[in-house]
Amino acid sequence: QVQLVESGGGLVQAGGSLRLSCAASGSISSIDAMGWYRQALGKQRELVAGITLGKFTGYADSVKGRFTISRDMAKNTVYLQMNSLKPEDTAVYYCNFRIALDDYWGQGIQVTVSS
Repeated sequence: QVQLVESGGGLVQAGGSLRLSCAASGSISSIDAMGWYRQALGKQRELVAGITLGKFTGYADSVKGRFTISRDMAKNTVYLQMNSLKPEDTAVYYCNFRIALDDYWGQGIQVTVSS
């Protein structure tokens, strides 16, 4: 069983920064990809950023140039550095690990950006 635990969310003013962390524990073999999703009130969940085993990265157009996804494989941890935050970034953020074609999800963490 794989469990993902997120941390690092909270309230921040527009223009500020936050760093989200997601650490996995349990029986883990090869991680195919890691990603961050978010879901704002009244909206569908959307992919924010992803990183593959080969460290190829991709970002939603809305966060390019502001967010950076990274990983520490020794710790089975993925990070999302969020800079120049905007009120429209307010959402619940979920981490995702893809392992052997199965998806595992974090519990979700609130990020609120005030104007």
